[in-house]
Amino acid sequence: MEEKLLSILKNQVVKALGCTEPAAVALAVAKAREILAEDIESLEVNVNTNVLKNGMCVGIPFTNEKGLVMACAIAMIHGNSSDGLEVLNNIDDDTLQQARCIVDRDSIKIKVDFEKDFFYIDVRAYSKNNYSQVIIKDNHTNICYESLNGKVIKNESSLENKLDLKNEIKNYDIDDLIYFSRNINIEKIYFIKEGIAVNLNLAQIGASKDLGIGLCKVYIRDADDVYKKAKALTVCASEARMSGYPLSVMSSAGSGNHGLVAIIPLAVIGEVLKKTEEEIIRAITLSHLVTIYVKAHIGTLTPVCGCSVASGLGLSAGLTMLENGNDQKIKASINNTLAGISGMFCDGAKEGCAYKLSISVTAAIEASHLALSGVQIPYDNGILGETVEKSIKNLHKVTSEGMKNVDREILEIMLNKLN
Repeated sequence: MEEKLLSILKNQVVKALGCTEPAAVALAVAKAREILAEDIESLEVNVNTNVLKNGMCVGIPFTNEKGLVMACAIAMIHGNSSDGLEVLNNIDDDTLQQARCIVDRDSIKIKVDFEKDFFYIDVRAYSKNNYSQVIIKDNHTNICYESLNGKVIKNESSLENKLDLKNEIKNYDIDDLIYFSRNINIEKIYFIKEGIAVNLNLAQIGASKDLGIGLCKVYIRDADDVYKKAKALTVCASEARMSGYPLSVMSSAGSGNHGLVAIIPLAVIGEVLKKTEEEIIRAITLSHLVTIYVKAHIGTLTPVCGCSVASGLGLSAGLTMLENGNDQKIKASINNTLAGISGMFCDGAKEGCAYKLSISVTAAIEASHLALSGVQIPYDNGILGETVEKSIKNLHKVTSEGMKNVDREILEIMLNKLN
């Protein structure tokens, strides 16, 4: 169990530059360009609803631009697929000007496939005489198909994909995740420290610069205790990231914002409460694992806000462990969080996500403190189950069956704003 969970953790806690949906599309375009080995004259991109929803209004690093079209234009001339989700790195002024010219030529066509209910990106790049195709499926970096002029170079079933280990966590339960986090040799999870440094660095930059829509200033001004400070710095990091500030973050379960929620509050609270480095690392490890566990059950992108129902649950579990709660109270904190904010839907990645993160952090902290005080929302309430695992399965049922049309309606509202 230990080695498998460690592998999952390392696979799902990785650095990402900018919002992960534009980065994933740019990754596919960069790969298509490399296969073509010629200048791309035009581009056709088909994505599922969630990829478009999360890519429409979010900032692109190193630019003052937003959206998938600009991400595609940059990747047509810049970036290496080997950089993964950091493909949109080191964009200089010349590259940006070229990308703007590409956008002005109207040579990029983006379409949405409403029938795809899973993560999906299909890129077709055309030069004067040749064309290439790249498909990413199921997760942000799983390039499962490549071809040149119709000749298949790579064709792997998503079931055969070894790059994404997230779903394997469903073989375990929350008790397993807690046991692992408490007992694994601390040296094996020292890599968690990099995420603390990276995400806190972005938080401090967000707090010191005038970025986004001004949320950060208000939260920093009102941060008069450790818990409000933890929330404020999480907001600062998210607002900086969503506005396109060019620094990588440590993601969790495929999302940079998930990584901010999973890491920053625990690092801030742990330091002020004078917890040891080991205690903080173990708490963040549990936070990541619970986040990954929830996302494995409900899906990579869903109609509900993953920063509430995934990393929010992870944070509550990690905080309860950090504040010396036993296993039962850790599980109670997860259920409490789910009972409170399970209905927050996702209406795309944007600067306003920072506000949703503040709500998620607040709910997770309160849920943890309720559990530590012996208060647990009873399982006969709403979608809660007899166990925390059952609660998460019930959440999946609501999001997958009960909310099938939510993404479509949200996306139509967003698209109408462009007309």
